Amino acid sequence: MGNGGDNNGIRVTVVIPMYNAERTILDTLNGVISQQWDKPWDIVVADNKSTDGSRRIVEEFRSGDRSIRLVDAFESQGTPCSINTGVRAASGRSVLFCDSDDIPAPGWLAAMGDALESHEFVACRMDLESLNAGAGASSRRNAQTEGLGKIGYPPYLLHAGGGTIGVRREVFLRVGGYDEKLVYLHDTDFCFKAQLAGAPLHFVNDAVMQVRFRTDLRKTYIQARNWAEYNILLAKRYRRHGEPPPNRWRRLYRDGKNVARSFIHWRRLSEVQRYRAMWMLGWEVGKLKGIVKYFTPPF
Repeated sequence: MGNGGDNNGIRVTVVIPMYNAERTILDTLNGVISQQWDKPWDIVVADNKSTDGSRRIVEEFRSGDRSIRLVDAFESQGTPCSINTGVRAASGRSVLFCDSDDIPAPGWLAAMGDALESHEFVACRMDLESLNAGAGASSRRNAQTEGLGKIGYPPYLLHAGGGTIGVRREVFLRVGGYDEKLVYLHDTDFCFKAQLAGAPLHFVNDAVMQVRFRTDLRKTYIQARNWAEYNILLAKRYRRHGEPPPNRWRRLYRDGKNVARSFIHWRRLSEVQRYRAMWMLGWEVGKLKGIVKYFTPPF
């Protein structure tokens, strides 16, 4: 690992946003610190007012490696503040983001770091199997296995999960970083801003991030509802960048009927199908909430 104090020599800084991650942060740090690359790099952990033992774990871990820095992200609560603070503190020409409950697979840093030598904005593959199990995991669709998906409304651009991206620090700062007013989908919003500013999003197939998520029915519903609501907000924010998708209201009605049909036959559904039905319910409720809250049509 490179010397964190040698700002001119650092090529990449790994930024880890952290809030109450005492159960997972040690695994994340071990996964990052074990990475190998032939260029200098360092780590910044941005603590967003943790109230558990997260800071103590990081401080004990970094006592053996001064290339790990712990910075305070106390200006506001939320991942966007942690990311923005971590990038401002970064020494590297480029930054990689790693969530405090995920683990990079071997070779992640080298593949992402090499890609950032020739690309301004990159994203890696997601592995949803290594850290998750059960029906909740099986019900999830992985949109980052062989490439990146495009969002289905203007600006119709590629998007990637926040803990899977890397970007030149100059690009990040030029577009204003993460929007700290967005509680959810700040990563999608950033993907849009960077691409609209002229930084294409490049997929790095050889880099893999093992992503962890919570798998119970209630939290599945809540996550889907929140993501759908904020997709409505982003659709309104970026509507000037293209024509809206056709048959939006008809699709909303059709999808609502499909959700109702799933719950009518709830007892016949397998556990995996129940998770999918709960996701669909949260998604439709979130869209309706967003339509009313932001006074805008569906996407």
